[in-house]
Amino acid sequence: MAKEVKKDTKLGLQAKKEDDFGSWYSQVVTSGEMIEYYDISGCYILRPWSYAIWDEIKNHLDAGIKGLGVENCYFPMFVPKKALESEKDHVEGFAPEVAWVTRSGESELDEPIAVRPTSETVMYPIFSNWIRSHRDLPLKLNQWCNVVRWEFKHPTPFIRSREFLWQEGHTAFATKAEADVEVRQVLDLYKSVYEDLLAVPCIQGVKSEKEKFAGGLYTTTVEAFVPTSGKAIQGATSHCLGQNFAKMFNIEFETKEKGEQAMVWQNSWGLTTRTIGVMVMVHGDDKGLVLPPRVAPQQVVIINIPNSKLSEADRLGLVNGAESINQTLRSGGVRSKTDTRENYTPGWKYNHWELKGVPIRCEFGPRDMKEGNCVLVRRDTNAKVVCKIADVVKTVKEICETMQAEMLARAVAKRNSQITTVLEWKDFVPALDKKHMVIAPWCEEVESEELVKKKSNDESDGGAAKTLCIPFVQPPLPAGTKCFITGKPAKSWTLWGRSY
Repeated sequence: MAKEVKKDTKLGLQAKKEDDFGSWYSQVVTSGEMIEYYDISGCYILRPWSYAIWDEIKNHLDAGIKGLGVENCYFPMFVPKKALESEKDHVEGFAPEVAWVTRSGESELDEPIAVRPTSETVMYPIFSNWIRSHRDLPLKLNQWCNVVRWEFKHPTPFIRSREFLWQEGHTAFATKAEADVEVRQVLDLYKSVYEDLLAVPCIQGVKSEKEKFAGGLYTTTVEAFVPTSGKAIQGATSHCLGQNFAKMFNIEFETKEKGEQAMVWQNSWGLTTRTIGVMVMVHGDDKGLVLPPRVAPQQVVIINIPNSKLSEADRLGLVNGAESINQTLRSGGVRSKTDTRENYTPGWKYNHWELKGVPIRCEFGPRDMKEGNCVLVRRDTNAKVVCKIADVVKTVKEICETMQAEMLARAVAKRNSQITTVLEWKDFVPALDKKHMVIAPWCEEVESEELVKKKSNDESDGGAAKTLCIPFVQPPLPAGTKCFITGKPAKSWTLWGRSY
């Protein structure tokens, strides 16, 4: 009995990326089988397709972290109320986001227990037990876990959720110089995740006093940008905590030189599943996801193109030929699969895998079988290459590397085209309204940042702007340059923008 062939169904996205970005994003992460919505607002199910991408990110970053001499561990997710409230600035920074456990069954707990929004106050009381001497330093730990941050507006899959996955590193050193070095080493690892894996450009810099981590000494960041919305997004952060937490939790060691007691210098740093959302926003198009080859769960999908005139022997030969290509690719280190479903047409399969963002489609029909060829089609440009099956591994790897590099280059060019240099306030909001980030000379005063936030919100319907970072790479700042908002002497060029 002949198999029933399903008619082509409308797989495509209903919203256009440029016309309705919010709806487009919601459709692409659900139709692309990245997430499923859950009954609790702000919580999402990560489907295998997105979790496989997280695995690639995790594997890459974990190797880099271990290369710095950091060891993985795991601490409990529950925080005693007393511990959470030990560091005043820290708890004030996170207070609105903390979820509390207050009951067990029908019984009220004697004291509420917090669910970790981050683990400084979970780990550092234990650090004080483990660190006694300079011989115990440096202490370098990392954990891969989930955290919960409850209070926020406008939940968005991957970008802003109540529970998310991340890694958080926590380290302790004898000197500030050692801590400073690690802050930048980790930030370089984060830049590598975005640029080398996700093909998303980012700008490294230090956060303003207003935007730094609550309770920390200073915060460094990688800032990404979503051109379609004109909004920046904090990609990942690496904080030098100074000695604040050491003082709160009495983390002391006996020095090597004089045998005196001294406080440790600490860092904390983290990268989350937000990375996936940024990648989708930057690269996706009106057909769906566009995945960089280095993180794509499947780099190649092989699709047979049969016709009704094929004999059963030829049909089986086509199926076996496609599977042979698949095995050749897999043996060559390429992540590939064959779509063998016979109840869908080739056209339907094309649309399905385009929606899921697979970098290369391999088409294999009767003529290809006779000639020993296959046709490779790039997801990002739709460019086609006729390839000898004997050369398929080499050709696919070359296409993947070219595609990876070109995706980053396009994203860099687009990002750079939406950065405007501004010297006076009158040009600031018009630049924002063109969906641009702004680089401007700034006096670095907290009050002036508050003023920018208020004035930008008052003067446009697009929303308030804030500092994104003070970039490490600074253009020349001529003597006498004035702050664009206060007119006072400028201390640096600072990146501003609307932000997620």
